[in-house]
Amino acid sequence: MDTDVLNIETGQRRIIDLTDDVRSFCGRRGDGLCSVFVPHATAGVAIIETGAGSDDDLVDTLENLLPRDDRYRHSHGSPGHGADHVLPALVSPSVTIPVQNGEPLLGTWQSIVLVDLNRDNPQRKVRLSFIDA
Repeated sequence: MDTDVLNIETGQRRIIDLTDDVRSFCGRRGDGLCSVFVPHATAGVAIIETGAGSDDDLVDTLENLLPRDDRYRHSHGSPGHGADHVLPALVSPSVTIPVQNGEPLLGTWQSIVLVDLNRDNPQRKVRLSFIDA
């Protein structure tokens, strides 16, 4: 297995497009599977359409589902931080993409994104792993 780690600064961005990074990583390889994994308890990875409003819709939907208030038992950090720890149950910490001839086999409008609503930790790592077919 071949692997690499991306260091991502999320800052005020909640959705970070990783598609070009994944394409670059896979481009040096042939056929196989690419795993995109976020080793954090408060972030996830999704495959969505970006740039047409879906990314903002996803953030709005997650913030409506996981309001930032005092309902959470996990209560350290910023107000509502417990919601960040529920996020990975809704947005998986990993996705696996088939790769053929070094090209991730994504649909026309699909992008691979990091989803991070956590305001307490803007430093993220994303592990890319490639398994040959």
